[in-house]
Amino acid sequence: MRRKNYGFVLRNLISRDFKIRYRNMSLGVFWSLLNPLVMMAVLTFVFTRIFPNVAVKNFHISILSGLVIFNFFSLSWQSATVSIYGNSGLIKRVPLARELLPVATVLANSLHFLIQIGLLVFLALLAGYAVNAYWLLLPVIFALEIVFVCGLALVTSALDVYFRDVRYVVESANTVLFWLVPIFYSFAMIPPEYRSVYQYNPVAAVVLACRAIIMEGRMPPESLLVKLPVVSVSFLALGFLLFRRLQRKFADYL
Repeated sequence: MRRKNYGFVLRNLISRDFKIRYRNMSLGVFWSLLNPLVMMAVLTFVFTRIFPNVAVKNFHISILSGLVIFNFFSLSWQSATVSIYGNSGLIKRVPLARELLPVATVLANSLHFLIQIGLLVFLALLAGYAVNAYWLLLPVIFALEIVFVCGLALVTSALDVYFRDVRYVVESANTVLFWLVPIFYSFAMIPPEYRSVYQYNPVAAVVLACRAIIMEGRMPPESLLVKLPVVSVSFLALGFLLFRRLQRKFADYL
């Protein structure tokens, strides 16, 4: 496929994935807002009424910032992992750059991510948080998460063609990561010996950076701002290299 056609194909794949997700749903895109709102309400009730956490002001904003970021990662990674095998018919009929499929899946989920970020910003402003100069960093930080997920998805989508177990490994990994990302607890609760490790986890790093900017009105730690792009870009490069190597024998398994 010619490079000039990549953009056209990518746009159509993103549009297709976005439309399929809400096809025949009466509430449509509203589900992108309803799901995080319900989880925010439940977790806020549990951790302010049942297990009170008085250390965090506006606990619902803290919860929502973690949920929005983790939900995008989890859903994108899982759906992109099965994108190659799930589109085997398309791959056999149409000559296209196969790496576009997992990337398009992630980018389609980025549209839902954008909607949920809008919800987070709206509720944060409603809670009394003011816009500050550091908000300019938010698009860059969110973009780095998308870069990281694209790289991770390229690896697992290629491996899933050879080993069907990969999709279940990804599902289990998401369950574990839910507890390893500070969604309903603060970074201050993490023992000092583990804090640097959290900053190497791009999902946790994005959550920490988002809370620092929106809720604390300060710039995230410089170490985090260095580690996040390094890890994200490294995963993207690794993903493309591994995908290109593994795709040579896709035809034997699809």
